[in-house]
Amino acid sequence: MKQGTLLLVDDDRRLLESMSDWLRSQGYKVDVAATFAEAVKQFEKKAYEVALIDIRLRDGDGFDLLGICREKYPRTSVILMTGYGTVESAIEAVRAGAFDFLTKPLIDQELEMAIERAFSQRRVLEENQQLKQQLDERYGLENVIGHDHRMQRVFDVIESVADTRATVLVTGESGTGKSMIARALHRRSGRRDKPFVEVACGALPENLLESELFGHVAGAFTGATGDKVGKFRQADGGTIFLDEIGTASAGMQVKLLRVLQELEFEPVGGSKTFHVDVRVILATNEDLSHLVTQGRFRQDLFYRVNVINIELPSLRDRLSDIPILAKHFLAEVCEETGKKVRGFTEESLGAFQRYRWPGNVRELQNVVERAVLLGKGDQVRVEDLPPSLVQAAPLLVHPVGNRTLKEALEGPERQIILEVLEMHRWNRHLTADALGINRTTLYKKMKRLGLEDDHRQPVAG
Repeated sequence: MKQGTLLLVDDDRRLLESMSDWLRSQGYKVDVAATFAEAVKQFEKKAYEVALIDIRLRDGDGFDLLGICREKYPRTSVILMTGYGTVESAIEAVRAGAFDFLTKPLIDQELEMAIERAFSQRRVLEENQQLKQQLDERYGLENVIGHDHRMQRVFDVIESVADTRATVLVTGESGTGKSMIARALHRRSGRRDKPFVEVACGALPENLLESELFGHVAGAFTGATGDKVGKFRQADGGTIFLDEIGTASAGMQVKLLRVLQELEFEPVGGSKTFHVDVRVILATNEDLSHLVTQGRFRQDLFYRVNVINIELPSLRDRLSDIPILAKHFLAEVCEETGKKVRGFTEESLGAFQRYRWPGNVRELQNVVERAVLLGKGDQVRVEDLPPSLVQAAPLLVHPVGNRTLKEALEGPERQIILEVLEMHRWNRHLTADALGINRTTLYKKMKRLGLEDDHRQPVAG
């Protein structure tokens, strides 16, 4: 049996009764309206997935009712019906926004197919909406985690420039999240419903990179058996993200400069010029200004790409963000795998904060995922971490004189807690959450480390 809600609008009472009975026998939930006014009231009371509307009504016009649906109820698919069908009226109906146009007398099979197509279109639209929501959840700015003041500056810049056409250069070490920042910029822009195209420039040799970016025509080189549309044309109307831009050759830099200035290019082996409307975001883990002084990067291109610079800090410079990020990745992995891991031991978090993280956020994500998959307990322990990480995360200080190891560790521990307290304006609830410990543990540590007597009064959580 089919499912779905329909509103049938026709001033022919006999047709209204017979058609509604037949549609209900097919499994649809059907309401009827014999006049324009009744139809308006029905729309106000209930959300319909599909509406079948006769063009000629006693007190109104079906096209006017279609206009109301388009304005107020855009999720309703409208099928117009008439006993006076012409090619011109069918074209007018489609142009006005009708999903389909049927002529009377109606044939059961034709009507059923039209309704099924309307419901299929709705399912596709709903799936697209769900996909967009998932993209927002995965790549939206809300998914870029960070309370560190350096990351707050990054968020401020993103909010300021996301909905502009300005070229953005994202810099930072490998693994700091440059691709995610580029996607967040796209998702917060007016181009969000258009393509986002990513190209890893360092992964391709120059001849293939040119074809990848600009496309080629058949016969342009050996193996070019047909025309190819490049990434710039694929991104038309949207955003193109060029990663590892510092690896571009001198010849490629010239071509990129022209595209950035004029937004036009020719495919490899072709003479036709293509103009595109794209927003360009670039990224590099190299110091482009240093490459300019070395003669490895064009100065004019550097000035062109360095309009807005977003510099991502390394993870080792975001000490207070490590517990927050670890907890975020833990929740993601547990949701994907169904494993029940509720958190981290203090020892494992301590190892995280002593480690230098050469692979930055990406490495932390991989370490957490590995620990969840291989661990046996309900907490991530030091034993669950890669031996190379534990060995490379030595204690920051060692016992000196008559001090015990615990006493020697109090200095760095106090500094970490103080930094996170300052960041959260001494809100102990938020501080405990950021550090990955409960409030009772935080109170005890603050008391032991003399932080309750600090010149600032703690804010109650």
